[in-house]
Amino acid sequence: MDFGLVLQPDPPARRVVELAQRAEANGFTHLWVYDSPVLWQEPFIILSRVLAETEKIIVGPMVTNPGTRDWSVLASLFATLNDAYGPRTICGMGRGDSALRYIGRKPRTLREMTECMRVIKGLVAGNTVLLNDTEVHFDWVNEGWDLPMWGSGYGPRALDCIGRNCDGFILQLADPQILEWTLGSVRQAASAANRSHESIATCVAAPAYVGDDIKHQRDQLRWFGGMVGNHVADIVNRYGAEGGSVPRALTDYIKERGAYDYSHHGRAGNPSTDFVPDEIVDRFCVLGHVEDHIDKLKVLQNSGVDQFAIYLMHDAQEATLEAYEQHVLPAFAD
Repeated sequence: MDFGLVLQPDPPARRVVELAQRAEANGFTHLWVYDSPVLWQEPFIILSRVLAETEKIIVGPMVTNPGTRDWSVLASLFATLNDAYGPRTICGMGRGDSALRYIGRKPRTLREMTECMRVIKGLVAGNTVLLNDTEVHFDWVNEGWDLPMWGSGYGPRALDCIGRNCDGFILQLADPQILEWTLGSVRQAASAANRSHESIATCVAAPAYVGDDIKHQRDQLRWFGGMVGNHVADIVNRYGAEGGSVPRALTDYIKERGAYDYSHHGRAGNPSTDFVPDEIVDRFCVLGHVEDHIDKLKVLQNSGVDQFAIYLMHDAQEATLEAYEQHVLPAFAD
């Protein structure tokens, strides 16, 4: 199983570069960054620097969306990075949550997400694509490549879209029960589209905190249940809370959810996430001692996970990284 880091491009940008160098030196294969340019710094500029100062780590947004930038701009960003540093980028794609809602816009549709992925992937590959009823081609792309396009989602229609169109599936929580349902839905959609589900990689992305004080760990990571809850609320609004389309293991906990303040998005102590119970923190995140982390990650690996990406937004970043470098990653070495 591969391991990645998920970071917020907070200032100073140099911190992201240094963590990427450390991650690469200790066996991490991927560096992912948030893409909400109002809440955080512009990720692609920082990723360019990361690529310049590392040798092999793969970098990309977790996740970008069809609404923040013109699709030709997104494609040009990836194609330029690949021209400068080789094929070391990956594109995580969603409909847009914090990046759009924080500036008063709605998430884009799955149809738009699908078309956006088609355009970006085609242009980076050096192909001519249809964009706004116009044939578009990057004449400066001499040797294109197949940019890995990984989709993120939770609901039935999103999972169907991912299974039919994406190279990888990103599940932003570490609950084995929900993983079984979501990954099964993705694979079913892939089979319906005459695709081999084995060709679709799976990344579970969730906060990990190594330590002794479970109560403190829960308080530090409660923000994550609130972040996931934004997407779950959309699912409940579409499918209902009592229907059979979505497991109640995913939807029940948001009943007490109130207004969400995106200015605290993805940060420990987020006051909008008090509704998240301890049980959800335990299920969605990875807590406890090193042995607890290894045990849970083994379960995820045996359920079909190819990569675990750590959200490192808490007050024990250094200790958790050190524990993963010294104990967790070696336990999964081939």
